[in-house]
Amino acid sequence: MKVSYYPGCSLEHSARDYQESISAVVALLNLALEEIPDWNCCGATAAHSIDEHLALTLAARNLIQAETLGQDVVVPCALCFNRLKVAEHTLVQRPAALPEMAYQGAIKIWDLLDYLTQPPLLDQIQAKIVRPLRGLRTVCYYGCVVARPPKITQRPDYENPTNMDTLVKRLGGNPYPWSYKTDCCGAGFTISRPDIIDTLVQKLYDRALEAEAECIVVSCQMCQANLDIPQERISQKTGKSYYLPILYFTELIGLALGHPEVTTWLSRHFVNPLPLLQRRGLL
Repeated sequence: MKVSYYPGCSLEHSARDYQESISAVVALLNLALEEIPDWNCCGATAAHSIDEHLALTLAARNLIQAETLGQDVVVPCALCFNRLKVAEHTLVQRPAALPEMAYQGAIKIWDLLDYLTQPPLLDQIQAKIVRPLRGLRTVCYYGCVVARPPKITQRPDYENPTNMDTLVKRLGGNPYPWSYKTDCCGAGFTISRPDIIDTLVQKLYDRALEAEAECIVVSCQMCQANLDIPQERISQKTGKSYYLPILYFTELIGLALGHPEVTTWLSRHFVNPLPLLQRRGLL
């Protein structure tokens, strides 16, 4: 099965572990991701706060490039997904805002998690499991922008998404319920306001531990970075010793399906997940 693919910028650098796990998992599922030719940055968090027309044009160009391939497009980054959906909404609902952009709206934009948790693919994943994630206590963290605002994302479950929880269950793990799965992690304030990041992220740590989870599963590289990178800093600042590995859902799929490169992906994390997974007999 072939589908178009918009990787975005960070997967080539800071989120290399995510990209490696994506490539490995889709190969195991006999999926082919065809990269959009000559794609460009979507504008991410910065462009729309500076120049709305530029932000829309950047994202719209990628949609037009994707439409030439005649296939739905899969997007692994929550921020990129949101920007492409904003551009799609504008091109379809307000075409006069971008008169220079010729877009027919003939393709669907998929968030990667949503794409891989379609029932036929979930069945395929479950059929290939060689190492069930028994005993792994998780909470699933979806973040903000992949689901909201609902008029743009067209998500009916924007307050309480469940497909990552369903995936973890299918993999044999234990996704625990909690009320913070779509709370904000601070997104792009990482550099400019780390104090805001620390406040928001510590709340997520505390609520995850309160739910009796031992790790957090994510589907966004910005969320992964915001929860993974400052954990030692927040521990030192608060006097609490936090140990909560932050795992991509694709890494869990690769782990359950027995991919040999799992430890390579996990070794790139700031919070080392290997002790937890070894303790659970999963490595």
